Amino acid sequence: MVRGVLNLTPYRRVLAVPGLRGLLLVSVLARVPMAATAVALTLHVVTDLGRGYAQAGLVGTAMTVGTALGSPVLGRVVDRRGLRPVLAVTTVTTALFWTVAPILPYPLLLVTAFAGGLLILPVYSVVRQSIAALVPEDQRRQAYAMDSMSVELAFMCGPALAVLISTSVSPRVTLLGIGAGMALAGVALIVLDPPTRVPTDPRTPGVRVPRRSWLTLRLIAILLGASAATLVLSGADVSVVAVLRAHGEVGWSAAVLGLWSVYSLAGGFAYGGLSRPLPPLALTVVLGLLTAPVGLGGGRWWLLALALLPAGALCAPTLAATADAVSRLVPGSVRGEAMGLHGSALTVGLSLGSPLAGTVIDATVPAGGFAAAGLLGALAAALVLPLELRRRRRDRAASDPVVLAEANAGG
Repeated sequence: MVRGVLNLTPYRRVLAVPGLRGLLLVSVLARVPMAATAVALTLHVVTDLGRGYAQAGLVGTAMTVGTALGSPVLGRVVDRRGLRPVLAVTTVTTALFWTVAPILPYPLLLVTAFAGGLLILPVYSVVRQSIAALVPEDQRRQAYAMDSMSVELAFMCGPALAVLISTSVSPRVTLLGIGAGMALAGVALIVLDPPTRVPTDPRTPGVRVPRRSWLTLRLIAILLGASAATLVLSGADVSVVAVLRAHGEVGWSAAVLGLWSVYSLAGGFAYGGLSRPLPPLALTVVLGLLTAPVGLGGGRWWLLALALLPAGALCAPTLAATADAVSRLVPGSVRGEAMGLHGSALTVGLSLGSPLAGTVIDATVPAGGFAAAGLLGALAAALVLPLELRRRRRDRAASDPVVLAEANAGG
């Protein structure tokens, strides 16, 4: 019975696609330093510059806003000019930012963090765009599941390495290490030069496609769902620390967050092996509803870790499903911009979830952070879910030969 539900053969098939293994390997190596950026910048501002956590948060916010604005623009340039020119420019600008960041005074760091975010190496969107170009549509779900699992691996390693190097050496060295790692990742992507478009794709036109023809309500709904999902995740991240701190077990935060990542890895693996895809917005709704009551599990770290299991198992599947949906909804010639918008949607959700949960925690109790992030994310996804379900029914009806025969007979 398990074999019928969870089929591992698709993973072997997708890993046999030429070029995919190298792309996934480079993506993991590139994402580790990127996952360390928030922690490294925070420790640098607080330790080296002697500022507060609020000011450190402003630097992170500046970079996040820059990334959200720059991601679709860089994707559009990739669509029009190709991948290598964008990688060359962003590799240089990324390396330059992380090289000068350790020596900048706080006001200049705040400004350059925004500029650095605008022209940051677009690893996430490039990898997801390349997966769509490399992998046939019937195998993309497994490929995007592995991509989401690689993100989890990066976030399991990156922040921990940043803390280790910052505390044992210095935060400035950590910033330089991030710059070196991202520069190497950019060079590796330039050498690899993964495809970003399938020339034989019948949906890939030879002329420029107007944005209004592909930026449909259904795509906007998927993007809103992606934002809702990361809002839930970032809000839960803050809430874990708050709950454990309130019960004197904050030292177990790393263990609980690590187990959460393990749950996500397992869920992503299971999702890729399912015989049928699941609607991304429905996954987001369930993710939010399962996150909302997590804080009721108590303040003991092992109880909190157990309470996170159901929601944690949906993290990677939800993000993989949104990326897969975006890749299918747009023509190949604009997929870079669309994946850039997807990256921006994820970034916006991440930037909103933490302050939302923090505000609720300060005003109520630590468990309120889970409830606020989970319920708001579920509500946002539920409001746009009918758009997705209606279109899925239309697509299913259009591909059903019985429905088509009846329609032709009626005509």
